[in-house]
Amino acid sequence: MGRKQSGPMGRPRKFDADEALERAVLTFWEHGYEGASTAHLANAMGISTTSMYAAFGNKEELFRKALERYTEGPSAYLVQALEEPTALGVATAILAGTVRTTTRPAHPHGCLGVQGALAASDSGREVRDLLVAWRNSSYSCVRERFQRAVDDGDLPPETDPGLLARYVTTLAFGIAVQAASGVGRDELQELADAALRNWPLS
Repeated sequence: MGRKQSGPMGRPRKFDADEALERAVLTFWEHGYEGASTAHLANAMGISTTSMYAAFGNKEELFRKALERYTEGPSAYLVQALEEPTALGVATAILAGTVRTTTRPAHPHGCLGVQGALAASDSGREVRDLLVAWRNSSYSCVRERFQRAVDDGDLPPETDPGLLARYVTTLAFGIAVQAASGVGRDELQELADAALRNWPLS
């Protein structure tokens, strides 16, 4: 009686969870955490809200999984940039990766970690805290890499690696905001190039 779809417990899901999560990433990326309603997410993922909760948990848990996927996918350029042999190469790769990722055709512009932070109500507090930690983690990784550059003589001994890392990451997040506002890739890359012209050299 109206329960044809229920089936026995443990029945295999009738959707691709990986593909559904990818769609959730795009939805959060475009609309932010609060801008993406549960119904909107389920519709974008091509599943029912019941299936969404069963597979991914509540909206906050889904966002955590989406942010992890984003970090391993579109935002993976950060980890790759840290492997560059010089601090200037690291900074150049971070900013180029930010410009490339935040202006990709057929993808939302901006950064999920910035767009997702546009949560104003108390219900979004944990997500805001999550994104603060996410951004701070990026900053810490860059700071540690620049400290190594100072220790290795790649940066002048008087360089403050924390300040330099804050400069680069703040610029990267600013580029993401500008990209979300519609500023084009070429202009943003010119901005990134200009910002690195006075890089401290050893």
